[in-house]
Amino acid sequence: MKVLFISNDPDTHDERSGNLYLQAAPVWNIFRMHAVARRAHELILKYGIEVVSAQDPFEAGLTALRAVRGTRAKLHIQVHTDFLSPWFVRSGNWRSPSVRMPLLNRWRRRIADRVLPASSGIRTVSERVKASLVAHYGSRIPEPVVIPVAVDPAVPPPMRLPSHPFNFALITVGRLEPEKRIEDILAALKLVAVHYSMVGLFIVGEGSERRKLERMARSFGLADSVVFLGQRTDARALMPSAQAYIQASAYEGYSRTLIEAALAKVPIITTDVGIVGEVFKGYEDVLAAPVADPTALSLNIVGFIEDTRVRLELPIHAEAAARAHLASVGDIPARIAADLEKLVSL
Repeated sequence: MKVLFISNDPDTHDERSGNLYLQAAPVWNIFRMHAVARRAHELILKYGIEVVSAQDPFEAGLTALRAVRGTRAKLHIQVHTDFLSPWFVRSGNWRSPSVRMPLLNRWRRRIADRVLPASSGIRTVSERVKASLVAHYGSRIPEPVVIPVAVDPAVPPPMRLPSHPFNFALITVGRLEPEKRIEDILAALKLVAVHYSMVGLFIVGEGSERRKLERMARSFGLADSVVFLGQRTDARALMPSAQAYIQASAYEGYSRTLIEAALAKVPIITTDVGIVGEVFKGYEDVLAAPVADPTALSLNIVGFIEDTRVRLELPIHAEAAARAHLASVGDIPARIAADLEKLVSL
């Protein structure tokens, strides 16, 4: 089987070898998208490509759709994010800070409405995303196949966080982009700090929101309570040194970091996104809160501070849930290969 992968991420590599890769372009770069589609079309004809798999139903998906026209190659679309969540385009509510979502997200939804019904196969990474696609598109799309993201079950040796004065340290890991809603964590920390001044937050990651978040921390009086660590290759190793992991994402397709935090045996506070409800149960494995609700996040932080039993028991359940999940998903590269092989026989 010969597969052409089209991705928006130059660092994306598939687990299998012997296939071809092309990088798509931002949706606003129409000329670049046309050029990539033409090149992909040439490769399909030259090498007898049987399947073209796009990393997303947006820029990469539209490029792949154009590339397969006039060929016998099957179009395969990967959906790694919950783009049908209302929070994909929503900026906030009365309970939360306003976070400006990219205007392109509305256009991306329209592109997906065009690309997904034209596909021969769809891979999603969670049951939540599959359910949203089926509810929205119904019989207009092939039934999505759920194949989760690969996560290394090995836990790296723990590393200490930088020296700090906090008695209760929170850590969050991820890209500092609008959909992660780090603003809500800062708003929650402001509420908590009134009564628990020893609480601090370590933020691991980089992104377009960093300067805004640094200004917000100062304006909230949290300059000494929030530490920006930037991009770190040892993020997983730092997790066990914190008293809790916290995530406030507006939406997630999967959320690899929740699995990593569970494997690190760190108590978890998260919004109800991604694999919450599928792998982790709220108030059994993790403390879950609605999206864009800093007050709910703050109550969960206080819950872990005040209830030692819950803080000790939930990580045990979360780790067991994570390991059971990883054991159940099987050989992910093999499952992906088998899913693509099926398309060839359609």
